[in-house]
Amino acid sequence: MALISRKSFQLYSSSTPASRSALMTLIKRFNCMSGQRKPQNCSSVAMRMLCVKDKPQYTFCRKKHVQLQMQTLSVNETVHLYGDTRNCIKSNNVWKDEQLFFKKLDNLCTSKEIFYFLSSLEVMSDTMASGALQRISEVEVDDNGLKNPGLLENDVFRALCFQFEFESSRLSNTGLLNALQALIKLRIDPQSTLMTSLLLESEERLGRGQLTAENLCALGESLLELESPNCATLEQIVNHMQERGIERWSPRGIVMVYKILQVTVREGKQWQNLLNRLNSVTLHTVSQLSPNFASVILNSLVVLHQTRAVPLVTALCKHSVKHIPYFTDHELVNVLEAFLYFGQKVQVFTEALERHVPRSIHTMPPQTVSKVMQYCCKKMILSKPIFDAVAEHFVSSADRLTTDQIAAYIIPFGTLNYLPPSASSLFRKLEAVLHTRLRHFQPHTLLNLLHSCILIQRYPINFLPKIFSPYFLQKLQAQPPGLNRVVMSQLTQLFLTVTLECPFYEGPKLLSKYRVKAYPTPHSSPDVHLFKRVKTGLLYLLKKRIYFASEVSTPYFYVVELPCVLMVKIDFVPIATICWEKKLLNRDIFSYLVMKLCRFHFLR
Repeated sequence: MALISRKSFQLYSSSTPASRSALMTLIKRFNCMSGQRKPQNCSSVAMRMLCVKDKPQYTFCRKKHVQLQMQTLSVNETVHLYGDTRNCIKSNNVWKDEQLFFKKLDNLCTSKEIFYFLSSLEVMSDTMASGALQRISEVEVDDNGLKNPGLLENDVFRALCFQFEFESSRLSNTGLLNALQALIKLRIDPQSTLMTSLLLESEERLGRGQLTAENLCALGESLLELESPNCATLEQIVNHMQERGIERWSPRGIVMVYKILQVTVREGKQWQNLLNRLNSVTLHTVSQLSPNFASVILNSLVVLHQTRAVPLVTALCKHSVKHIPYFTDHELVNVLEAFLYFGQKVQVFTEALERHVPRSIHTMPPQTVSKVMQYCCKKMILSKPIFDAVAEHFVSSADRLTTDQIAAYIIPFGTLNYLPPSASSLFRKLEAVLHTRLRHFQPHTLLNLLHSCILIQRYPINFLPKIFSPYFLQKLQAQPPGLNRVVMSQLTQLFLTVTLECPFYEGPKLLSKYRVKAYPTPHSSPDVHLFKRVKTGLLYLLKKRIYFASEVSTPYFYVVELPCVLMVKIDFVPIATICWEKKLLNRDIFSYLVMKLCRFHFLR
């Protein structure tokens, strides 16, 4: 379906008096801009004049693309566009006029101001016209799409589109590719005749080898914005880029090729040799990368599984530190995901996060905060400035969070055994949210959330009847990862905790078939010094060494669950005296004691 129908416009030839007068005005204006350039024959100048007689209609098509449906137009307002700047001799006056044009354009902040400015011009180059479209896309498009769909009804906008559609072969490379980028950003339907015309002309010039390296970057970026880019064309762009020498690529070209490789690799193409060279070249340009470029390259390295590019990843991680305040939320998420994927943990990066997050958390989207907490949790980073800020933010924003985001905010507190200063209000809010939205949580998400609470002495007794119910356990088993050993360990710890800490609990118990006899052994080797401290503490508490006999104790680490490494000097202090003489110290109670000792005294 056409964006602008050929029948929607009236083309006036130079033979009519009215159009001849207008053309002469155009020629005089053009001559003033061109200095000593001789007037062209009127017949060689194409001019379109248009105005809306009947109000046009626009509709939003699938994939948020916009399509215009035009009605009959008549003459009223004139827009002139002179053609391919490659074929005209520009004087200093023309360059000066273009510089003034773009300077003025950059100061305009709404499409209405831009259209008013354009309507005051009698003539403009295709570079100026495409620049105007780009500026419109900058001020009128945000993350949610087109802010003001009505701008597509504007006569000047439609006149520009008409010119670009039917004179695409006369456009300069810059004018053609800038217009294509702007119209894609404005969500114009890729199947429209306007977009088809521009894309075909771009591909023809690519095939003829007429595009510069900068043009190739612009075309590649435009194609990548389309939902189904032509992979053959993308590969052609990469091949042309390689012909120009990979060592001479600009940072923009490097980023564009990484993004293209992401798309083509998903289609089954193999580019490892090129990637090896590209990674090597990029290593030497890291210091020149903007925040956006650094984020894009890190994301590409993750998608392309470049686990051997360790020097490049390390350099990018260190380079990212100074950009933390300038990353967009999406870019920061990409960087954190790369840190997690490649196992990077840079202290100066953490310190920069600690300065940035508390200042910016109230404007951060929940997914960014969730990723920050996931990063801290996975890397075992107990950052009190970040955790305190997140706790306060949770109290005010919990009602707007999804269930997965709620879990992402809270679980790290338990994993890293940290209670923030606002713990009372934090858990009151969490309890209120759970009461109102409990049924919305996925089974494994809810279990992970409640399990993290017991690790910091917050016992969810009001919600345990649901956890221990046969129906909930069936749902756990039905959804991945099912009732594996880790899940059953969490259930067992919930049961032990409520049994020993909340003797007044009279709800359902966890059936014995869901309890484990031993917790999963950590993959890392045992910490001998930690084991000695736990052993000393148990002897001090239990008084008798008999409890380490084989019928009670187990291999060293089956009872000890450590969520993080010990990062501070530890002084052992026994827990409050509990009268165990009247209780049989069975395997479960012994396991609970060791876990409690570790949590309360070694990880605080």
